[in-house]
Amino acid sequence: MTETNTNKKKTAILGWSIPAIEAMDKLDRPFLVVGPPDFIGFAKEHDISFIPWDFDRLNEGSEKLYNLLSEMDVKLAVPIYEETVEWAGVLNAKFFDDPRIFNRSLLLRDKGLMKRKAQMSGIKVGVFEEAYSKDDIYRFLKRVNDALIKIDGDVNDPIHIKPLNKAGTVGHMVIRDASDIDKSEVQEFPYLMESHLDGQEFSCEAFIHNGEIKFLNITEYVKLGHSNFVPASPALEEWRPQIKEQIQKLVDSFEIQYGVIHPEYFISHDGTLNFGEVAARVPGGHIFDLIERAYGFNAFQAQILCSDPDTTPEELEAFFPEEVTSAKGYAGSLMVYPRVRLVEKLDVPVELKNDPYFEKHDLFIPVTSKVAERVGFGNHYGTLFFFGEDSGRMTELLKKYEKYDFYH
Repeated sequence: MTETNTNKKKTAILGWSIPAIEAMDKLDRPFLVVGPPDFIGFAKEHDISFIPWDFDRLNEGSEKLYNLLSEMDVKLAVPIYEETVEWAGVLNAKFFDDPRIFNRSLLLRDKGLMKRKAQMSGIKVGVFEEAYSKDDIYRFLKRVNDALIKIDGDVNDPIHIKPLNKAGTVGHMVIRDASDIDKSEVQEFPYLMESHLDGQEFSCEAFIHNGEIKFLNITEYVKLGHSNFVPASPALEEWRPQIKEQIQKLVDSFEIQYGVIHPEYFISHDGTLNFGEVAARVPGGHIFDLIERAYGFNAFQAQILCSDPDTTPEELEAFFPEEVTSAKGYAGSLMVYPRVRLVEKLDVPVELKNDPYFEKHDLFIPVTSKVAERVGFGNHYGTLFFFGEDSGRMTELLKKYEKYDFYH
């Protein structure tokens, strides 16, 4: 197959994302979208090549989808959100005739496998086990605190539980005592249980091509699930060499060749890094938007270019700017969650609107006044976006307005 013919083959975007579709279109590369059937009408109206697919029926019909995509001259599948990672793995394993691609996708979806692989590779992680019942959680909480030489009357060190294959923080619970364990959902088992890790939590967005980091963004979390900014503050960026070394170790250990990864770490005051978890899809928290605002390049395009083995080193060198030094400023976002059960009005203070760091918001009054039950950090009621030259001021603003009641 010649290079020209290869470049004419299509890329399949798995999942529905308007920003990803627009980014792909602007790259001027042939593509199609494999997404939930609900979007058929929109795709037809806007002339988007579209295949409806139910990703919830895990791996059922993967051969059928592969054959369908092959007939449509597709060479590559790019996952947009968590539930499509394994689908991309099984399809790319067939496109590239490499079954290990699928197995790597399983590592990036199962939190237990992920932690075990990291630990076996010499990556520092907390103590962890899988839980198949509430009794397992009781025993793990006791063992962790026994190991910390806690005695009667001492406050327990918390543990964390997360469903093994759910995205990000969905189903995440902090367990301090037996009453917390009783709140765990039976249908969410098995859980990953892990000890509490101290230190500042942050994420990285690493764009990988041919096993090498082509661009590494560090996102500073101000409050997990609520606020973050890009690039990180000088205090966190000073650890960039050690962080980059650890990310490359993760890439090598997990044998990641192409695409984007979104690992989360904890860093202590002395620079000790503890691995939290890693995903292989678009990060939450509007991080791709923040990267574009700070650096000027489209992170969806970066993901697509890095996912494609046919992308040349020259193309990537021309695409990515210098890390940190090329940033035009700090771009931050604050996701807003109502603190009331019923929403009657939206209050955006004049002081916020007049702040030079404030850029825009997409807060809205919902059609249904009853506030939806919160699932992880996925159903916030809009976001505030900030941009400015000082990371300290950015942190101050994000902390201030995280406490503000926008909804009444």
